[in-house]
Amino acid sequence: MTLVTDVRLRRVLDSRGNATVEADVLTEEGGFGRAAAPSGASTGEYEAIELPAAEAIAKAREDAIPRLVGEVHAGNQREVDAALAAADGTDDFSGIGANSAVAISMAAAKAGASVTGAPLYQHLGGTFRGNTFPIPLGNIVGGGEHAADATDIQEFLAAPVGAPSVSEAIFANAAVHAKVHDILIERDEPCGKGDEGAWAPSIDDAEAFEIVDEATKAVADEVGFEIRFGLDVAAAEMYDEDEGGYVYSDQVRSTEEQVEYIADLVREYDLKYVEDPLDEDDYEGFADLTEQVGDRTLVCGDDLFVTNTDRLGEGIQQGAANSILIKPNQIGTLSDAFDAIELAVENAYGHVVSHRSGETTDATIAHLAVATDAPFIKTGAVAGERTAKLNELIRIEDNAV
Repeated sequence: MTLVTDVRLRRVLDSRGNATVEADVLTEEGGFGRAAAPSGASTGEYEAIELPAAEAIAKAREDAIPRLVGEVHAGNQREVDAALAAADGTDDFSGIGANSAVAISMAAAKAGASVTGAPLYQHLGGTFRGNTFPIPLGNIVGGGEHAADATDIQEFLAAPVGAPSVSEAIFANAAVHAKVHDILIERDEPCGKGDEGAWAPSIDDAEAFEIVDEATKAVADEVGFEIRFGLDVAAAEMYDEDEGGYVYSDQVRSTEEQVEYIADLVREYDLKYVEDPLDEDDYEGFADLTEQVGDRTLVCGDDLFVTNTDRLGEGIQQGAANSILIKPNQIGTLSDAFDAIELAVENAYGHVVSHRSGETTDATIAHLAVATDAPFIKTGAVAGERTAKLNELIRIEDNAV
């Protein structure tokens, strides 16, 4: 019933107006799944390779689709993803493009779920536990690669850790987003929004900390539960070996100074989450920071690990970070993403499922986060392609009770 009978690929728009790959997978007995690949702006050097959408589609049509149609079953995700890897023939999906691979992989999962009538989170994760949901990390203030003339730190993230339900957490993040806007207006700081819908004012990091701290505390008082916040530093984008370290608007910090700076921020603001605080090759720096503050916050590797089990294994061996960001398009298939999650869980590392800055309305990651019992999910706080995932989490919660 789940034998793949057709795979259709097309170009569609992502949230930045760029072309990306969308896949439809059809099976015997009418199974159907559709998914689209996201795209990042702040990307790690070791990510799987995204090809231009038209090229990725052409290569997948030539090399991958013949290995899928009439050959594999959408209900067997490992079989589908192994066929994609074999068709690609490289270790970084530079053959058919990680964007075509992940779109097909996710669409096949949806097609397999549609045949059984199970929700996608059940299809991916087995019997739904029903007692935990990921805490959404809402992007509130942003700069770095996501917004010009804004903060050096790429993302300031609301973390409603005390929310009694995922829906209340989601609405709390939206309230923090609105509160930050009110504070910016009071300070006469006009601003637009960055790629992920976060406010992108022309302020420095110090003022951003003040504003986000004020906003999270104010909303916490209003809703009656704890809201903390966190960061995506995106330090690999700051690091310049020729300059001698991490280049901020007002200074350059050495590795030792960067570790101490981030550790001090964790202590001062009781940060719940710190992503990519150091360069993508600096396992030693990550280990130093984790030793200092890993007992009080999630030190998360994104560019450091790129959803890759080899790089995660190295990090585990060195004690670098205590959590991993999971982005299926970084590694190419859902199976590869699951392998990274399983390795993390086996070694007491947290896993945080994440969107990208160039997104679509595809909501697969909401199901992936629930299916794998992820403690957190990153998918913004506003904007249609972000709320697509957040509203899907609300629906999953509503259907599970």
